[in-house]
Amino acid sequence: MIDTKWIAPVALILSLAGCQDEMLSNDRMASSIAGTLGVPVSQVTLSDRRSDGPTNTYVIAHVVGGKSYACTVNGGGLLAAGMVNPPSCQPTAQ
Repeated sequence: MIDTKWIAPVALILSLAGCQDEMLSNDRMASSIAGTLGVPVSQVTLSDRRSDGPTNTYVIAHVVGGKSYACTVNGGGLLAAGMVNPPSCQPTAQ
């Protein structure tokens, strides 16, 4: 006999596994990244967004003036209750 008490929690976790992208919007990431880089949010555009699951989101931030940064945003997902740590950004090779 299969123990059915685990079916509902497992189904819920699996159905919410892709929710990080929904909780962490591009606008919210751009705002956090702009604060880290010390520029107005209006000068930041994002590209190449990807995530490694519920923990980190990776994005390339392009700043007016031609500079680009590879940024990691930790958090923002369901497991972190939507909270994020300050982004970590490194200049990309030009």
